[in-house]
Formats: sequence, C-alpha cells, structure tokens
Amino acid sequence: MKKFLALLLALVMVFALAACGGTETTPSDAPESEAPASDAPASEAPEDGDSTVITDPKVNIDAIRRQMGMVFQHFNLFPNMTIRKNITLAPVRTKLMTQAEADDTATALLRRVGLEEKADAYPAQLSGGQKQRIAIAGVLAMEPECIVLDEATAMLDPVGRREVLSAVHRLNREKGITVVLITHHMNEAEDADRVVVMDDGKVIMDGAPRQVFTQVERLRSMGLTVPDTVDLLDRLRKDGLDVPLTALTVEECADAILAAVSK
Repeated sequence: MKKFLALLLALVMVFALAACGGTETTPSDAPESEAPASDAPASEAPEDGDSTVITDPKVNIDAIRRQMGMVFQHFNLFPNMTIRKNITLAPVRTKLMTQAEADDTATALLRRVGLEEKADAYPAQLSGGQKQRIAIAGVLAMEPECIVLDEATAMLDPVGRREVLSAVHRLNREKGITVVLITHHMNEAEDADRVVVMDDGKVIMDGAPRQVFTQVERLRSMGLTVPDTVDLLDRLRKDGLDVPLTALTVEECADAILAAVSK
C-alpha cells in the first residue's frame, strides 16, 4: 500500500506532504552522477517493499532519482509551450516514450487531473491551481513511483490548494503513487497516513496524524501550529469543556463539541 506522508519540519519552517511535479525539473533530467568509487557494481533502485541507504557509494543514485518526481512552489512550466508540450517534453527528450506515445500519455494524464480541455492552452491562460495540476501531470509522465511536493500549495489561494490536494489524493489512492507533501498548512496533513516532524535535521515526532497533532503544546514549543479543529478543541478544553483532541476533521470536531455540550 503506497503511503501518503506528511513531513513537518520545525524551525526551518518547512512542512511536508507528498507529490512531485515539474516539467524539465524532474530527477530523471538531473545531471549524471559520478560513478561509484568502489569496484563493485552500483546497486539498482530497490524493489517495491525494499529499502536502501541512498548515501551508500554503491547505490546507483540515478536509478533512485528516476523513481521520483518533484513539484515545487513555482509551477516550472515553459510559458512558450502549450500544456501538452510541457507534459511531453521530458519523456520524449529522455527517450522514455516516442512523441506519439507521449501525446497519448499527456491526454490521459490531463484527463486524470481534470484538465483535458486545456491541452492546447498556454500556461498564462491557466490559474495557479491549474498550473500546479499540470506540473503534477508533467511529473507523472515520467512514471515515478513517488512524487514529492515541496510547498506546492504555498502560492495558491484556497481554491487552488483544494484543486491540487484533490488531484494528489486521487493519485495516491487510485494509482498507488507514494506522495510526500511539504507544507506550511497543517490542515493539509490531516489525511496523511504518516506525519513526521523534524527539527534541525532530527526526527522529533513520527506517527499517524491523530497521534502527532494531539501533542499541541509540544508542537507549539517548536514554533509549529496544529490543524484549526485541534486548536479549537484545545481552547475549549482549557475553558473546561470535555472534548477529545483526536477529532481532526470538521465533521468529527462538530460532533465532539455537540456531544460535550449535550451532556
């Protein structure tokens, strides 16, 4: 089961959740790394379910990179190219697909992110949320096993954030693509399978959202916040209302408050 990971980094002010996307800025387009110093053959990328230490000089880092895609704050789309061309450029350049195959893939990916009608449009004709969904489609064209979204929703309005997160959740649940999301918005981490909190390069917390976000004071001591629902419940608890901090969603929060005031 591919996971949806939320990575929360304190102090450096980076929160992570998963998904990668970019056009030419995909790991497979990165420069070739130097050959391992050892005479032993370089290890290939791990099979599904395996793990590897990517800093090991025997590891073929380029094979690892080819399994990953990244989406950044900025949309990384070529403004002089159509949306279809932005998506097909990398797989054709890297000889992963022929132009015809890439065109078919682009159509399928655009349909998947709900923008099939924008194939012949240019980036300037799209909203911020639409551009990020195109960036995700561009990364998916490289057929990664994992996508990393580095604050990909930071520059978007609430509507754009919902569009991107909806696309990411569908990819994770329907296509089994592992997603790592880095975000400043705590509410975006509510649906993650796993939340990791890091401080100065060290893992401070690691667990399910309900385990991590109930540690309100500890998170605040690191300069972090909690989801709006947990913040509200924490304030009510301090005012004497017996409500659980584990009610993460709006519906759960409303039900918890109703149950508490009805006692």
